[in-house]
Amino acid sequence: MKEINDKNMDALYKAVLQLKTLDECKRFFDDLCTISELKSMSQRMEVALMLRDKRIYTDIAAKTGASTATISRVNRCINYGSDGYNLVIDRMEKADE
Repeated sequence: MKEINDKNMDALYKAVLQLKTLDECKRFFDDLCTISELKSMSQRMEVALMLRDKRIYTDIAAKTGASTATISRVNRCINYGSDGYNLVIDRMEKADE
């Protein structure tokens, strides 16, 4: 996303890279984001996990409360995006093994 790649975004990404534990992540994101923003991001992550698990849109919408537009957007990102969801989900799965 070229339109958001600037020094401020780089500073945010570098800050995230400094986090080492789940507790540190929770504390940082609690300070950084509103409850609504956190709920939206966590919902998209849940949608991504369910899409990767080959769940269908109606099941995902029923379980998460996400709109079909949100599900569709996450699906596009998984299949044609910057590969961020896949990178993170693959690493999460590997860490669980």
